[in-house]
Amino acid sequence: MSEKTIAIKAQQVDEVADLFKESVSSVVVDVRGLTVAQADDLRSQLRSEGISLRVIKNKILTRAAQKAGYEDLNNVFVGPSAVAFSSQDAVAPARILKKFSDAVEALELKGGVVDGKVASLDEVNRYAALPSREALLGQLMAEFQYPLRSFMYAVKAISEKRIADGEEVPVQEEESPASEATVTEEKPADEVQAETTVQEESSAVAEEATQDAEQTENKEESAE
Repeated sequence: MSEKTIAIKAQQVDEVADLFKESVSSVVVDVRGLTVAQADDLRSQLRSEGISLRVIKNKILTRAAQKAGYEDLNNVFVGPSAVAFSSQDAVAPARILKKFSDAVEALELKGGVVDGKVASLDEVNRYAALPSREALLGQLMAEFQYPLRSFMYAVKAISEKRIADGEEVPVQEEESPASEATVTEEKPADEVQAETTVQEESSAVAEEATQDAEQTENKEESAE
């Protein structure tokens, strides 16, 4: 075996080992009995859930599993093997592959790794029976909403009973909006000073005019 071939195989081992490490679920299957159309259908279903299916030689898988710390997985690498890798959903690969194998007997599940632990075929089948992540989230939301719905139904039932018994049900009055406070705009100091000066000058002019009128009136009286 040439050095170039050895380097290529070593690179393949590293890539597969990284896939094992980065995936939350890796399920090993035997796909040799599938037709081309069936294989394409299976890949499409897995791809829709963000899962990649790769056919890999057992020697590469054995060395990669050892490098990733999953030596106990080596006993499933018998016959042609393919691995479904998922980095998002730990249950999806097992669920999709189990459902497909129930419809197409040629697909054989072998085992795998789920949440960092080697899983036997029985354990993979148990994971396959779990609901999807979306279904689990829906159930969780329903559990959170149940107490609130129960409380609302109880309040409604009490209110209806009181109405039926002729009791008055208090209605909360809407609070009128607070009256807006009158805001007096304050003038700048220079404007106030200017107005004061104008007022003072006007007063002085008026006073001077009054004095002139009095003097004129006095002179007229003296002339008479």
